[in-house]
Amino acid sequence: MAETVAMASGMDSGLRDLWYMPALAKSLARGAMRREMLLGEPVVLGRLKTGELFALRDICPHRGVPLSAGKIKADGSVECPYHGWRFRKDGVCSLIPALTGHEPLEAEKIRVRAYPVREQDGLIWVYMAAKPGEAPKSEPPRVGTDAPMRWRETQTFRCGIDHAVIGLMDPVHAAFVHDHWWWKRTPRLKEKHYAPLPTGFVMTRHKPSKPAYSILGDVTTEITFELPSTRFEILEGRLLGKPFKLVGLTVCTPRDADNTDIIQVFYWPAWLNFLYPVFWAVGRTFIADDRKIVELQREGLRFNPNLMLIQDSDQPAIWYHRVKKAWAESVENGTVFVNPVQERVLRWKS
Repeated sequence: MAETVAMASGMDSGLRDLWYMPALAKSLARGAMRREMLLGEPVVLGRLKTGELFALRDICPHRGVPLSAGKIKADGSVECPYHGWRFRKDGVCSLIPALTGHEPLEAEKIRVRAYPVREQDGLIWVYMAAKPGEAPKSEPPRVGTDAPMRWRETQTFRCGIDHAVIGLMDPVHAAFVHDHWWWKRTPRLKEKHYAPLPTGFVMTRHKPSKPAYSILGDVTTEITFELPSTRFEILEGRLLGKPFKLVGLTVCTPRDADNTDIIQVFYWPAWLNFLYPVFWAVGRTFIADDRKIVELQREGLRFNPNLMLIQDSDQPAIWYHRVKKAWAESVENGTVFVNPVQERVLRWKS
């Protein structure tokens, strides 16, 4: 059975009422700020001298100049470089230097959009609400380990978020996209059990079939996906009689209609640091392989074809589209989200 889907090469306004991860925490020093594009919106992400984060719409409402080109002042406000208007971290205008006092204008009634922002697990998350000013209806996903971040990689894919997401979750592309002399494999039958999650689905815990996992001894893995693009791979096992937990997180951060950042981070305990050279040698290469194939895919997408998804190998992509549609409708209509994914065993060859 096949399912035809229409996937535009660009992007709509994007899913709302969800957390997106634009940056690693270490990338933003105290007293610094910079522009981050999220869902096509300019966001100034900054860190006060106290270490506290803020996120504002990166457009001064006076003349449209990016606030990120200004300064963070001693009082913690952001000063626009054009006329010195200042905005607090909650978006409220705290000063208009040109005012003399006789004008009827009240600076405090002027504001720019403020975005909820969180810092945890060495990551920065920004909440993109459907309605400006709304409080988050959830919290960002947690890594779930005390181990520090050991490896990280970010690459920009020249595609919309949908193609980045389904390209990375595709279970059968490895033999072709990652066709390296040291990674050649003969496709064989796979059978995996899936179950629904609150906003996505999980490939439930199982023994991995890839020989590469053998360096970690007796290990099992669980792979989860939840909206908007959060993928966890959680490895647990014992090596030389010692238990361990290794967590990999991959997110697709939509910058605009044609650019999506793939941010991948891994956490593991110090005694597993012998893994770092493996990640350094292979990790960047695998992400680059995926980046090159979605950029090649653009050659066909220029003609706006209807794309075909087949059972069972494309079922994760089918679920992604269905979950995304159900979430968008629930936000638009103000109704309770109902996950359309049902528990199922999938079979394919890869």
